[in-house]
Amino acid sequence: MPLPLAAVTPSNPADALRRLLNLRWLSVASMLVVVVSVPWLLDIPLPARPLLQVVAALIAINVVSLLRARRLSDLHPAELFLQLSIDLGAWSVFLYFTGGATNPLISLLLPLVAIGAATLTPLYAWAVAAEAVAAYSILWDFNEQLDIYDSGLAVHWHLAGMWLTFALSAGVIVWYVVRMTAAIRSRDQALAEAREARLRNERIVALGNLAAGAAHELGTPLGTMAILAGELVRNPRLDDDVRADAELLRQQVGHCKAILSNLTLRAGSLRAEGGEALPTDVWLRGIIDRWRSLRPHVPLSLRCHCADPAPRLVADTTLEQAIHNIINNAADVSPSGVECEVEVDEARIVVSVLDRGPGIPADFRPAATHHDDGSSGGDGLGIGLLLAFEAVERCGGQVVFTPRPGGGTIATLTLPLISLRP
Repeated sequence: MPLPLAAVTPSNPADALRRLLNLRWLSVASMLVVVVSVPWLLDIPLPARPLLQVVAALIAINVVSLLRARRLSDLHPAELFLQLSIDLGAWSVFLYFTGGATNPLISLLLPLVAIGAATLTPLYAWAVAAEAVAAYSILWDFNEQLDIYDSGLAVHWHLAGMWLTFALSAGVIVWYVVRMTAAIRSRDQALAEAREARLRNERIVALGNLAAGAAHELGTPLGTMAILAGELVRNPRLDDDVRADAELLRQQVGHCKAILSNLTLRAGSLRAEGGEALPTDVWLRGIIDRWRSLRPHVPLSLRCHCADPAPRLVADTTLEQAIHNIINNAADVSPSGVECEVEVDEARIVVSVLDRGPGIPADFRPAATHHDDGSSGGDGLGIGLLLAFEAVERCGGQVVFTPRPGGGTIATLTLPLISLRP
């Protein structure tokens, strides 16, 4: 039988040609089945010699075309039109020797027209349709009639052939519509994801500009606060508790100044090419230690299960900030303590942050949340999660929020090590 649809939405004409040539073997097999089975099953003699010549010619053309298609990266639609014309011509000659338009299998020329409509430009698609109509019209008057000794049997087999063509056509149409619908749905989903990524990138660019302005504007007041905190530390009239608080304040202001000095770099930088390669456990413990220095009043317990020796990676500042933000979110809703569990093997890093906050709202959507943490109804702006999701997705990882037994939330960050290796 003629070929089913080569593809619903081929990526380019070269791909459509390769699919068409591979599926052409079905036409060859179908012709051979007709030549062999019809005389045996239906007792209808067929002119085997010209029919086998058509099959041999189609095989030779397909072999040559396949050898050429392997070297093609692209081609003009005219070549695909030519290949479809060859199929139409081969089936027209085959039908000429098997009854022409009286052969119910002639309706199977329609799938070739469908292939042309799905893969060719409108001009060539209409040309294929015109060729099919012309072939049908010519075979109406010019053909070799088959010798069927029983006219009643001829009518019976003609009706059976019409049923067969109807069943095959119905199958092709359903297959085509299902594939087309799936392709359209997949395309719409890809477009939606691309649009969402573009909007997210626009927000990140805006945040980068905001970060640069904030670093400039906050530098002066932080410098003033650092000077005043230093004077308070040196004031001999303060008691030891107040002096310790002033020293802690001076340290925190120093941390803020250091963060601001690198804010623009952290907001938009990728992995530093040729950066220092660190063992995974050393990199993660460094992130935890820096977080503890910034929020010493929130207890953070760490359990790290790492392969020995630990895989090495190139530190990514945006990923560091993503882990920092997720731990911050947990600390905001669970100031009494946060737990962090790390599992590292040869393939991935899994960081789980556990809190005892209010838990995940029923309508929580991480990508569209307006809060800093999905486990709370806090007054954040969602910037921390936005940057965390962007950094993790860029490395091929994911962030998942799940309820914690007994109350609270588990934020699980998974990173493939292959994207972080030196």
